[in-house]
Amino acid sequence: MGIYLDYNATTPIHPEVLEAMVATYRENFGNAGSRTHVFGQKANQAVEDAREKIARLLGIDKREIIFTSGATESNNLALFGLAEWGAKVGKKHIISSSIEHNSVLEPLRVLSRRGFDVELVPASEDGRVDADDVIGRVRSDTLLVSVMHANNETGVIQPVREIGESLHGSDVYFHVDAAQTFGKLVDELRELKYDLLSISAHKVYGPQGIGALITRIRGFRRPPLEPITYGGGQEGGLRPGTLPVALIAGFGVAADLASKHHREWRDNCLAVKNHILSALAEVPHVINGTVEASLPNCLNVSFPGVDSEALMLVLRDKIAISNGSACTSAKYEPSHVLAAMGLPRQRIEQAVRISWGFSTGPVDLKPLIEAVRTLRR
Repeated sequence: MGIYLDYNATTPIHPEVLEAMVATYRENFGNAGSRTHVFGQKANQAVEDAREKIARLLGIDKREIIFTSGATESNNLALFGLAEWGAKVGKKHIISSSIEHNSVLEPLRVLSRRGFDVELVPASEDGRVDADDVIGRVRSDTLLVSVMHANNETGVIQPVREIGESLHGSDVYFHVDAAQTFGKLVDELRELKYDLLSISAHKVYGPQGIGALITRIRGFRRPPLEPITYGGGQEGGLRPGTLPVALIAGFGVAADLASKHHREWRDNCLAVKNHILSALAEVPHVINGTVEASLPNCLNVSFPGVDSEALMLVLRDKIAISNGSACTSAKYEPSHVLAAMGLPRQRIEQAVRISWGFSTGPVDLKPLIEAVRTLRR
């Protein structure tokens, strides 16, 4: 099977998560919306238990959690959900960054076509946007600022703490895509000031197909979101449909594991990062994005003279890596993130992402080193 080093795309499911899901499918199969019998009541209790675990990890009220299918849907709900209110009150200016995930950028393109004024703040060569640049663009008609916590391709952590502090108490809503940091940068997320936060379970050893949008309650009021799908009253009327109880139970266990072990996981990932950086010294390479302000479990590397597609083809049975977001990997287009950082096209075409998890351990990069040397020749 080879070595799996594409954790930013998705993580393997934790055994305790899988065990909880199987038990739920077998023993707790009721519809959480069926309140008239014990099967539905037990299912609803499982959902609320998971909601409590996720809330505990984030340091929030469990009523602020809206379950979705993942961060992509959460991002769409945050952006489109605010649009109707923004148009009604004449606030149609949105600020985001040029390095966001496509589940933010594509909805913003749609909103732009609908008459919203969307500004994308550029990133510097180190992969970070400037907090002052973001705040300096806020206007009287600004509805929303949306900046990711850490980039999915480079792992570079963005200045969301500074942005959140500056916007706190204003009438501008702040949305953060935390898909890559939920369960990892736990202390930072607990202290972060935001109105809307998107998370996914499958980036932190939980199941695919489940996530949440956190809608903070400020002064007894939530952000004025409207649903973007219709057909039921689930999740406060914001996300209709039968709740996937087993997925939610698995999500809860993943959150509980992160609550207990996130510091240990971070230290393990940092050890792997140092090991990989040491191994890469054997061949010419360039790190894309600042290492000092990046996630402990991710590196984006360009190998001069080596096309990334060729490298991945040679390594496909030995080491699983990627050259961009899993959501756009089928398009074979140069990374919009690295392009937004101002990197030359050749360096972008030579870039791969290496990402790992707490249980990865020492990585044998000999196949990658040999492949780079062969392709350079």
